[in-house]
Amino acid sequence: MAHDKFRAEILTPEGEVFSDEVEMISTRTTAGSIGVLAHHAPILAMLEPTELRLYKTESEVVRYAQAEGYMQVAENRALLLVEEAHSPNELGGLNLRERLNQAERELESAGEDTERRRVAERDKRRLEVFLGISEG
Repeated sequence: MAHDKFRAEILTPEGEVFSDEVEMISTRTTAGSIGVLAHHAPILAMLEPTELRLYKTESEVVRYAQAEGYMQVAENRALLLVEEAHSPNELGGLNLRERLNQAERELESAGEDTERRRVAERDKRRLEVFLGISEG
């Protein structure tokens, strides 16, 4: 069954990653998983690391490893602003295990420095998700 389409854009600090019409977006917010279809009610949500799925059609799905960020849905458009977004086939070249080990070392040495600890925990969580996507 075909669904109405709407514009979806993904932006990272490095620039635009995706901009096209989609039938549905599937992602994870801090409140849980969400699916967004055309004409969705306006929403502003914080995003968690996950496998982002953009359904151009029921059989054509574009996937990304999504980092933390924000999603705004309004006026039949979705804008996702994320720290990182990588297609699964790019993940192998990102030295994920090495980056995860570094994040774990940083977490261990953070001590009582709460900001340093928060950043290290966030990096560790993101890299664990990315590693799971690349291996699965």
